Amino acid sequence: MIFRLWKRRRVNRNVNDINMAAVPDSDSEVFEITDFTTASEWERFVSRVEEVLNEWKLIGNSTRKRSKERGDFSSGTWEEKSQEINFVDFKFSITHYAFVQEHGSSSNVELEETNFPIAMQDLLCTYNDFPPRAHCLVRWYGIREFIIISPGANVEAIISESKCNLLLSSISVSLVNSGCQVPMFVQIQQKWRRLYAGECQGHGVHTDFEMVHLRKVPSKYNHLSGLLDIFKSKTGYTIHPLPPINIAIRFTYILQDWQQHSWPLQPPDFDNLLGGEVGVEEFGKLPFGACEETISELHLSTTWPELTEGTVLDNDVYSDLDPLHAPHWSLRVKTVEHPQCLLGDLLKDLFKLRGRKETTQEILGRASTEEENKDAGDISSALSKLTEPNAPVPISKLSVSNMVYNARRHIQRHRLTDGCPLGSDILNSILQYLFPDAAVDKTSENKTAQQNTDVKPPKDQNSYDLFIQLKSAPVESLTYRLALCMCLVNFYHGGLRAVAYLWQEFVLELRYRWENSYKICGLPEDEPPDLRCCLLHQKFQMLNCCIKRKQARDHISKNPETITELSEQNIRQSSAATSPGEITAASHGKSLDSLSDSEEEFFECLSDQGDTQSGSVRREKDGSKTKPEGRMHPYNNMTLLNSSELLFIPVTQEPAPMTEDLLEEQSEILAKLGTSVEGAQLRARMQSACLISDMESFKAANPGSLLEDFVRWYSPRDFLETETVNEHGQTVFEGHLSPRMKIPGNIWVETWENARTVPANRQRRLFDDTKEAEKVLHFLEMQKPADLTCRLLPCIIHAAILKLKEEEVFDNISSVKNKIEKATAQASKLLQQMNPDSNNLEDCIDFLMTIEMVIAQFRSLKTKFGIVEAENEEEKAELKHFLNSLLDEPEVEVNGSGQSKVGGIIYRLFMNVQETGILDKETGQRKQEENDLIEGQSQAPDFPLPAGREILLRTCVPRPAPYSKALPQRLFCVLTRDEFRLVGAFSSDTSFF
Repeated sequence: MIFRLWKRRRVNRNVNDINMAAVPDSDSEVFEITDFTTASEWERFVSRVEEVLNEWKLIGNSTRKRSKERGDFSSGTWEEKSQEINFVDFKFSITHYAFVQEHGSSSNVELEETNFPIAMQDLLCTYNDFPPRAHCLVRWYGIREFIIISPGANVEAIISESKCNLLLSSISVSLVNSGCQVPMFVQIQQKWRRLYAGECQGHGVHTDFEMVHLRKVPSKYNHLSGLLDIFKSKTGYTIHPLPPINIAIRFTYILQDWQQHSWPLQPPDFDNLLGGEVGVEEFGKLPFGACEETISELHLSTTWPELTEGTVLDNDVYSDLDPLHAPHWSLRVKTVEHPQCLLGDLLKDLFKLRGRKETTQEILGRASTEEENKDAGDISSALSKLTEPNAPVPISKLSVSNMVYNARRHIQRHRLTDGCPLGSDILNSILQYLFPDAAVDKTSENKTAQQNTDVKPPKDQNSYDLFIQLKSAPVESLTYRLALCMCLVNFYHGGLRAVAYLWQEFVLELRYRWENSYKICGLPEDEPPDLRCCLLHQKFQMLNCCIKRKQARDHISKNPETITELSEQNIRQSSAATSPGEITAASHGKSLDSLSDSEEEFFECLSDQGDTQSGSVRREKDGSKTKPEGRMHPYNNMTLLNSSELLFIPVTQEPAPMTEDLLEEQSEILAKLGTSVEGAQLRARMQSACLISDMESFKAANPGSLLEDFVRWYSPRDFLETETVNEHGQTVFEGHLSPRMKIPGNIWVETWENARTVPANRQRRLFDDTKEAEKVLHFLEMQKPADLTCRLLPCIIHAAILKLKEEEVFDNISSVKNKIEKATAQASKLLQQMNPDSNNLEDCIDFLMTIEMVIAQFRSLKTKFGIVEAENEEEKAELKHFLNSLLDEPEVEVNGSGQSKVGGIIYRLFMNVQETGILDKETGQRKQEENDLIEGQSQAPDFPLPAGREILLRTCVPRPAPYSKALPQRLFCVLTRDEFRLVGAFSSDTSFF
């Protein structure tokens, strides 16, 4: 209904003008309108609160469906949802908290038939007193659902009493209008004080939630008897007979003095690590453990759960509350937030290098200006000589080996001369650890000794699977060792400059091995780049493949007669076969590169030599038969289709090995060709280099062969054979190419027609090892320390996880096992990406640091509780289970309280501190206490004064009048050295008052 008030005010007139009233005058009257249909800001705020309650479906007694079980606050989860609301320009946040049981769906516990809201019933519930981890309102009131209206972020606190009353009246109106029975609170005063005021509305009942917060405890209320007086006066405790008051008390004692306990972890040998005398075996081990105490405090809570007023006495003179005889003990541990741990610091320091932008040359310093000017002069003179027609440049100056020599001399010239970041002893130890074969004399007579250093270490299935998951490198491989060395050098031996210097020396060692044809140890023998490993490991494998090809070429250049001898030997062996069973099917041909150093290899020929050779072969086709070359052995005793000659498997070239970055680059080039016909043909030609080489080798091994012969060997499924009966009645087999081979413009047909008759040993190399090796070395030389850190990070995380697993085995911590599995899954998902996100990597490292911290905390507790000194295995297992629970859960109950084995250990810990505390006091006070002990006047207390006392009082009395309904009343008291807090919930009957 719309209400509108019109107020009319007539202007006073002169009496002489009364006769003029009949004359209408528009200016003679003024109307003022007050419109009460426009809602005020307060009404809008109340309406908005009601809308939020309606959106969250908190209208009416919806919470009656919730069940109650003992201890459910520690077995379920809390849901939280929030919205922003405004009161004029003042921002508020309204948040709803609700407890959700994990097994709520299977629980059919029915609530008591009553009109009381659930929150009022929770006030008297004794099942969830002193929850270990919950919102402060849950601990103080025991409620399982509530709403809080608090000032928004960067908004001043509500301090004035008028504002507090305005908000309380707002929530009262909202609760009544909406019929919501969920208690609603308003946060007042500064947030650190945790002061709330609120209320709960029911059918004919009402509960006020009030608080008192002081800095000092009044002496009158420093014990149970004084708090009972407050509670009785507040509830109007005057009826007879008096209803019982239920009392629950908890005292908390803090132990934070660890002088009686030694450091549980063996300290590292800092002198050995920092003094420069580091053994080779030390570079293969990551440091582990905490450099300081990881346990800050132990909190022992002694609880008396259900007492009555007459069963316990606690006043300013005497107290029955002896912690040693408390029926319930619980323990919680407070850890140091960020203790210094060796493995975590090592990972963090290395990860910081990702943000550095300097190159290796910028870090180590450039060469002198004179040398640079000299280089510039050499380059300018070289350019002038190139342009002079009468000054030919010697071929030796343009050779690849000379370019490599100049590059190596350039790198060596840029080494520091005023002092190296790494000492020579440390550098030699690191290089010996990375290259164990460096101590062996690399001569042709010592090839066997060099090969022995390349023997693969025995594979551990778990670590093998782990390096595949993390896209890292095998354990004990060169890449894995390099990652460990970089970590330790960065952490102990000079930081960024030492890392840059070691990397420079490492690359020089690789170049030396390439130039002198020495294989790189610590890599799989005769394997192409493994795409399951990190890119840096693939580059090392590629360089090793180049060295292997170079060794083969060097051998064949020194022994050219090997090719002819081996070919003749293969022909003699094939002709000596007397039955088809002696000639078995082989693969698509054995490549020259797969043969050993004593077998035939190919050499890179010039293009004009190849053309001459092929031309002579074509001229021989019209006359005499071409001499076959590059044969291995017959293929399944087959013959050529157009002759009776056996079909021989040719010696072919191996495909060029590729790393993942080269594959990605190649795929991008092929994708840019588009989907047109021309692009598809060009793409097919680019991918048919290996096919052309194999066809040329096949033609050289089988002169006069056809495309069908090649297909029978290379792709048997594309040659179809059918049985037919000839004119003589004999069954014969006739073959033809598959339909896809007969498609016009087929790349196989075009390639076969363009293929020359050239054996593999005279073909142009598919894999130019010289070019690829220089590309790899250039890639390594251009790596900045930041780039190197990114390349080695998978191996570092791999090594850290293995270290955590190794350390966990000694303690068998169940929670750590689960965390390691979680960290492995997280790192595996992250490191499989080409460029993982930096923040995600940092989170992964932080999680690994957390695992190290948990292991250090467990070992600290294990030392304090004396697990090693346990009498039998049963006690040791009980203590270990208790400590595991202590790290996993916020609070652990001590079974048997002070009378159990664990309780006895805790009691001795406090006793030792108390005895030590007497010795630490001043001389006069200590002598007085010692005299008192001798005379028997007093004794040393078993426990110190409690750091905190919590007293919970509750009853059910009629209020406000004796004839009102008996409603729940509750008072929670917190007494500490710096805080006195009273938290009350007082219910009233609004029907009979």
